[in-house]
Amino acid sequence: MNKVFAICLLSLLFISSTTLETAALTFDKLPTKRTTKQWSVQVDEAKQGKGLIKSKKGIFHTYSLKVDNIGKDVLSAEIHMFRNEPNSTTKYALFGCPNEKDCNKDHFERSISLARQLNDGIPYQFHNFALAEKATELEVEIVWTQKGSEGRPLKERFIFTAE
Repeated sequence: MNKVFAICLLSLLFISSTTLETAALTFDKLPTKRTTKQWSVQVDEAKQGKGLIKSKKGIFHTYSLKVDNIGKDVLSAEIHMFRNEPNSTTKYALFGCPNEKDCNKDHFERSISLARQLNDGIPYQFHNFALAEKATELEVEIVWTQKGSEGRPLKERFIFTAE
């Protein structure tokens, strides 16, 4: 009887310890911001409104993203967002292009347009995006070219984790 009790107790402790290690990415304090000499990236509460998604408990949370250029003027800029998947080294994009041919065709023009917007002091804003509840990391990647160094792309990554 003592052996059965000990085995049950050890099994219960093992199960509870593995579940305690899992930490979903939820932001206790919003907004949360990361900055460098060039960029300011802020995650905040999702904007609410008609046609915008709402969080679904146990499935995903919704947030907003704001990116400001606080450094030198840029010639082109791209912003990518990724989330991780538990027990995987692969990261998943939070948005993409449904028709890859159209995206590739307009890619350069969009990156130039975004750079102009950011240089004019108008931040890039993603008002409402879903982040899987099982994700433990949000990565915002910015790739840009500096005016005067057009042939050499630069990149910075901003990592947001459960705090």
